[in-house]
Parts: sequence; C-alpha cells; structure tokens
Amino acid sequence: MEAGNTKYISGYCLIEDNRIVLNGTEIMHAPGLSFADFAKQVYRDAGILYPKFFKMDNLSKLAFLASEFTLKGHNGENEAPADTALVFANSSSSLDTDVKYQESINDKQHYYPSPAVFVYTLPNICLGEISIRHHLYTENSFFIFAAFNPDFFANYADILLNTNKAGHVLCGWTEFFKDKYRAFVYLVSDTGNIKHTTDTIKKLYNR
Repeated sequence: MEAGNTKYISGYCLIEDNRIVLNGTEIMHAPGLSFADFAKQVYRDAGILYPKFFKMDNLSKLAFLASEFTLKGHNGENEAPADTALVFANSSSSLDTDVKYQESINDKQHYYPSPAVFVYTLPNICLGEISIRHHLYTENSFFIFAAFNPDFFANYADILLNTNKAGHVLCGWTEFFKDKYRAFVYLVSDTGNIKHTTDTIKKLYNR
C-alpha cells in the first residue's frame, strides 16, 4: 500500500452463539435461545423498524443484524453512507436454505415447494436486503471460500476505495448452517481509528 493511502476500520460487529460484540464490547448475550428467537429478540431490543425482517431466511437475518450494528457503531445511526459497497463471503453459500427448500419439495403433503423459501436459495440475496434497507445502488458481491479469507477482504476493499468505486466498503463473513453461525462485519473507509490490514482483520475476527 502506498504511503498516505492507509484505510481504516470505523466499526465492526461479531455475532456468534447468541452473543453480539460491537467494537470490542459485548452488548448482548442471550444463551439458550434458538437463532430464530435470538434474532427476534435482538431486532426488538434494538428498536429496528423493518417488517420485512421476519420474512428473511436465517443467513439474511444474520447479515442484516450484523450490518445494522456495524453501521450504528460507525456513526451512531443505523444508516449506511450512500457510497457504501458490499463485499461478503462465507463457506456454505445458502446451503441452510437450500436444504429447507429441498425438504419442501420432498414434503408430499404440499403440491409445490414454497416460493418464499426459494427466493433465498442464493447467498447474495442477503446483500439485496441490506441494499434495500439502506437505499444502496452500489457494487455488491458475495464470494464463497473454504474458510475466512482476510487477505481477500483487505485487498478487495482497498481496490474499491483506491479506484474511487466506493467511499466506504462494508465487508462481512456471514456463515449459517443448521443453527451454527458466525458473522463478522466491518466498515472500512479513509477515516477511522483502526488500520485496515490483514493482520488487524484476523485479530478482530478471532476475538
């Protein structure tokens, strides 16, 4: 990276095992709940007003909530800057929803599979939900890797920012399969307190 061209992380959020950590501080822990019940509790406790949330699949809910808290941690409001690009990834794609969709096909008590489930059989649909929520018309991409890839996130976000394709980049690893889940979402731009490097991303992810 060229001198004077350093990028910074201005907010980040981790969600795992019914626990939310925002910018290094635990803000919620509700053990014993299913993810569905946990997500509902988080939505209501955070005062989010977005009724479509309840129709989302689990991967979209996870990405949505982690994004909401990250953006709030960035500017005190649940609002993404208009020039925010989205770069997300995971290792299982939309497999959790794909399994549910296949089960609905195999269910002999119904004449056809659920179209409401089919909508979410692509992992990038969660980016669409975030974009609609924040009125974003920016670049967004969802990638599949065998494991968390901090080098990719660091390089891709820096390229978008250095080429002026975006003024902010919301990066996220959002993995959900069979109620086992982990989300790590952070916002990077030209300003902030945490230098955006591969090593820093690794440290924040592993906290």
